Amino acid sequence: PEVTAWAKAPPPPTMLIVPPFVSPELIPYVPQITNRPLEGKLTGSTFSLDQPICIFDKYVKDADDIWLVVAYTNASINYKNPTSPQDLPPYQKLSSTLHYMTLRSSIANYPCTKNRDSTVLRVGGDTACKREYSQGYCNGPLLTSGPYRVKFLILDSNGSKAETYWSQQIHLKIGRQPTTVDGWPGRRSGDMIVITVILSSLIGILVIAFLGTVSNPEEPRRSESFQGRRYDTHHIPPSQAPPPPPGDVPLAHHHATAAL
Repeated sequence: PEVTAWAKAPPPPTMLIVPPFVSPELIPYVPQITNRPLEGKLTGSTFSLDQPICIFDKYVKDADDIWLVVAYTNASINYKNPTSPQDLPPYQKLSSTLHYMTLRSSIANYPCTKNRDSTVLRVGGDTACKREYSQGYCNGPLLTSGPYRVKFLILDSNGSKAETYWSQQIHLKIGRQPTTVDGWPGRRSGDMIVITVILSSLIGILVIAFLGTVSNPEEPRRSESFQGRRYDTHHIPPSQAPPPPPGDVPLAHHHATAAL
């Protein structure tokens, strides 16, 4: 009998189930430069943000990480949130990636308590780690004046969980070259000119007084000397006068004695 060979049917294709991409939840908060009257809140390489208070409590768990994303304005337009810790851009590659993540923290550092003093987050204040590639999450100084934009991003074990809005553009201060500094008095205020004139006059008076004391020293008084004999006069009564010495014999008596 003829045996018919039956070909085995190929196995059904394996279906790869990809979890749908879920965009992070949007937190209604816009990071901003602090309005507190602080010295150096905006410099040539750093800026200070208001620390969010009572903002993350509804979105963050204890095990979640809160990050700050710093990006150049043009790079923030098409920015894609990282999906794993390996995708986190380090500070040391800012010049090529045009963005980085820093200030890693947890909800414990953003407590929502009453009567809590507001603090600031200083971005770019760590100069020790800017060349330490082993410390990827460095808060190093900004390389240029920007402009920059920042946002807070919450990550859990599955990736991006929630994020805030991007901030407005942040322009850092630009240092001036010494040759471009205009020292012309006309650019100064009236008060500065008056103070300068008064100080210059006082200095001139002090210099003149000092030179006068140095060039005209007081001459010491000269004591007039007189050479002569010293006589001590005192009164001797006649009755107590001593007899004249032999050398004082009158000349006539001497001649009479010689004739004898």
